[in-house]
Amino acid sequence: MASQTNSSNGGPKSKPNYFYAIGSVAMVLFVLGLFGMFILQSRQLVDYFKEKINVMIELKDATDSEQIEQLQAQLQKAPYLKAGSMKYISKEDALDLLREDFGEEFMKLNLPNPLHDILLFNVNSDYMRTDSLDLIRSVWRLEPTVSDVYYQEQVVDLLENNLRRISWMALGFGVFFLFIAFVLIHNTIRLALYANRMLIKNMELAGASWAFISRPFIWKSVRLGAWSSIIAIAMLTAILFWLQEKFPDLRELQDWSLISILFGGLLLFGIAINIGSTYFTVNKYLKMRIDEVY
Repeated sequence: MASQTNSSNGGPKSKPNYFYAIGSVAMVLFVLGLFGMFILQSRQLVDYFKEKINVMIELKDATDSEQIEQLQAQLQKAPYLKAGSMKYISKEDALDLLREDFGEEFMKLNLPNPLHDILLFNVNSDYMRTDSLDLIRSVWRLEPTVSDVYYQEQVVDLLENNLRRISWMALGFGVFFLFIAFVLIHNTIRLALYANRMLIKNMELAGASWAFISRPFIWKSVRLGAWSSIIAIAMLTAILFWLQEKFPDLRELQDWSLISILFGGLLLFGIAINIGSTYFTVNKYLKMRIDEVY
C-alpha cells in the first residue's frame, strides 16, 4: 500500500488493506468463536445426558398410598431433583411394561409379581457425581419404607472419567487456539501498518511525540477490532440459527447467557489484540533508525 498522508483530524487515512485486515481478523475470531461454542455446547450436551440417567427408589411391599405421597413430597423438596422428572411406577404398571417387552408367553408362566413400587427420578447435572449419588442413596436407605436405591454406577463413572479427559483436552486446544489467534492477528496488523512506517518515522522526525504519533493508529485499531468482532459474531449467530433450523432439539441445549458472554469476550479480545499489536508495531518503527525503515 502506498504511503499515507494525515487526514484533516490528524489521523491516517483508510486504505484498502485495512479491509483485508478486518476480514482476516474476523475469520480468526470466527474460528476461535466456533471453538468456544463447541466447548459450551459440549458442556451442555454432557449435562443433558447426565440428567437423563435414572435414579430408582424401590419401596417395600407394605408401603401404603399415604406413605408414598409423603415420600413424593419429601423428594419434591430435594435440591438435587431435576424439575418434572419424578415418576411413580406401581408394581402392576411395571409388570405391564415387562409384558410389552417379553410378550404374553412370559406371563403364562403364572409367576408371582416379583416387582416393587418405585419412585423414578433424575438429578440435576451438578449432583451427577459418584460421591453425591452415594450420599443420596445412603440418605434414602434410612427411610423405613425404602427397600433400596439404584442408579447406573458404571455409566456415571464413565461420564466422570471422560469428562475429566475432555476438560484437559479442551484446555490444551484452547491455549493452542488462543496462541494461533494472537500470532495471526498480530501479523495481520503488522502487515497493515507496514506501508505506514515512513509516515510514522517522518512524524517523529518532525518533532511529534510518540504518544501523539500512536494515538490515531490506536483509535483506528479500536474501530478495526470492533468491526472484525462484529462480523465474526454475526457469522456465529447465523451458524447458531442455521443449526437450530436443522436440529430443533439443540434449542433446549443452548444457553444464550453463556453465548452472550462468549460474544462479549470475542469483542473485547478482538479490540484488545488490535490495540496491543498496533501499539507494539508503531513503537517498533519509532525505535528504528531512519536507514532501517527503508
